[in-house]
Amino acid sequence: MNSFKPDELNILWTSGDRDVAINMAFMYAYNSKVKGWWSEVTLIVWGASAKLLAHDTQLQDEIRKMIGAGVYVEACKACTDNYNVTATLESLGIEVRPMGQPLTQILKSGGRVLTI
Repeated sequence: MNSFKPDELNILWTSGDRDVAINMAFMYAYNSKVKGWWSEVTLIVWGASAKLLAHDTQLQDEIRKMIGAGVYVEACKACTDNYNVTATLESLGIEVRPMGQPLTQILKSGGRVLTI
């Protein structure tokens, strides 16, 4: 992840608010991919969003739908460990890994980040 194309989008989802997930983060990520607004879309689960996702089966279904459509979903390992939800998110097909350095690299390389 050293350089980014202008048509790649990273959505940093940090909100523990369910309505924000459904009506912004998930809606935009999914439509961005399936409608070709961005060639690559990554949803980064960070902070309170990890806890929300681990305990909400409707949101889990939406994540599976996004992954099936080609949205790449990853999560901050420190966050999932703090909430004790690492295994749950991994079972959804989410790559759980340390995210501090990757996010820093995205930002330093001029990658597009939408924070929600």
